[in-house]
Amino acid sequence: MMNRDAVALDDPVGESLRGHHAHLARRIGRAATYVPEVATFSAVSADPDAAEWADLARLLGPGGFADMFSCPAIPPSDWEPVFVLEGRQMIRPADSRTDRLRAEPGRGVVELHAEDVPEMLDLVARAQPGPFWPRTRELGAYLGIRDNGTLVAMAGERLRPPGWTEISAVCTAPEARGRGHAATLVDALVARIASRDERPFLHAAEANTRAIALYERLGFETRRHVTFRGFRTP
Repeated sequence: MMNRDAVALDDPVGESLRGHHAHLARRIGRAATYVPEVATFSAVSADPDAAEWADLARLLGPGGFADMFSCPAIPPSDWEPVFVLEGRQMIRPADSRTDRLRAEPGRGVVELHAEDVPEMLDLVARAQPGPFWPRTRELGAYLGIRDNGTLVAMAGERLRPPGWTEISAVCTAPEARGRGHAATLVDALVARIASRDERPFLHAAEANTRAIALYERLGFETRRHVTFRGFRTP
């Protein structure tokens, strides 16, 4: 069960851009990236040559940012390193029947729409869950929890390799932490993903031990350790 179709998770960005997110992709040859303000993730083939890196550089433009996510390939030496972050990829081993038993979303969970984007961006600025842009919501469904009308927690769907959906942007406003909002939202997303006969997965920074502990309590297991890297084109 743990390894069913898991090979798609070895290249989650590339698989998403070639498949479910093809309508949000820009592409030259085998190099691909998302359209602006959706995501900065980029993808190349498993063994890219100089021409493929040149194609990606053309897509991004001079000084463009290439978030290579968990891609192990290293670009040419004239690409400027921006960050290196150790992390892990986690998947949910439970079968979909079990997940469907939890399909009732927690009380107070609402679906977020285009008109909610300003509040979502404000929450991200305060909670800092990771990259989130004005059009990131277009990657999938996003759920939130409000307190007296104010958005205090959210989580959503990001990468979509075949058979899988990534849970991302799990965050809670500082003043609303400790109330179980993150667990409620992740459970609701797990149920939604399982209802499509897909499997949930996610990524976490290795240093974020609190988040990893939460995901483990919610039934996620580490599939592999990864290194996230970002670069700027020449």
